[in-house]
Amino acid sequence: MTREALVAEIKRKKSFLCVGLDTDITKIPEHLLEKEDPIFEFNKAIIDATQEYCVAYKPNLAFYESQGAKGWQSLQKTIDYIPDNIFTIADAKRGDIGNTSKMYAKTFFENMSFDSVTVAPYMGEDSITPFLSFENKWVIVLALTSNAGAKDFQFTVSEEKHLFEKVMHKTQEWCSPDQLMFVVGATRGSDIDIARQAAPQNFFLVPGVGKQGGSLEDVVNYGMIDDCGLLVNSSRGIIYASSDENFASMASTKAKELQQQMAEQLIKHGIVR
Repeated sequence: MTREALVAEIKRKKSFLCVGLDTDITKIPEHLLEKEDPIFEFNKAIIDATQEYCVAYKPNLAFYESQGAKGWQSLQKTIDYIPDNIFTIADAKRGDIGNTSKMYAKTFFENMSFDSVTVAPYMGEDSITPFLSFENKWVIVLALTSNAGAKDFQFTVSEEKHLFEKVMHKTQEWCSPDQLMFVVGATRGSDIDIARQAAPQNFFLVPGVGKQGGSLEDVVNYGMIDDCGLLVNSSRGIIYASSDENFASMASTKAKELQQQMAEQLIKHGIVR
């Protein structure tokens, strides 16, 4: 998907919501366990209930890989079911070099037709550039994450720059903002501000709003740019809003609530009317 197509979808739906499909078989409603493929049936219901309000879906691959070959089948069926106008993110956090990275890229971009994949930048340029040879596909680099352990490395300072800032500056040398996003956690607005100064034109994939304590208003105030430049992810707060048979309708309600808040912000910042 091109940047223009993604921005058009954001404006059409007045939303920059990404729904995380972190589908844990131990947490889905019990009545689905009787189905041949409970994970896909859950995802299908969530997609049907939320696609009106979101512009992206982000399956976290750990929840599928943990189920072996059957989990990969559930994932492929899920990706095939997502409408073409919705951006897809393989939250794989891959991080290797050379031919290995190239094979990862083929897996997610050619075989599974994801629009993007999350990549760990620790091994440098040759862990990222193999993903960039695929037209209209995106690399989402882990820069400033929302977990407690982020402070262990990402905030290390040298030459008056945090490590996450250096990652953001360096990776921009390898490709344009039309192929490169960054994961930037929502847990502190001032950190989003630093990240935005480091990458003024790139889209940010923002976890941490809601359950992890991040503020949507802070994300917008510090991170929004002229074409929005944000995908804000919500996983548990939407897909596990209910564990009963009404789980899909509750997910729809939660997604709509976030979409309405996002619409207000998009209007406030003059991106849509």
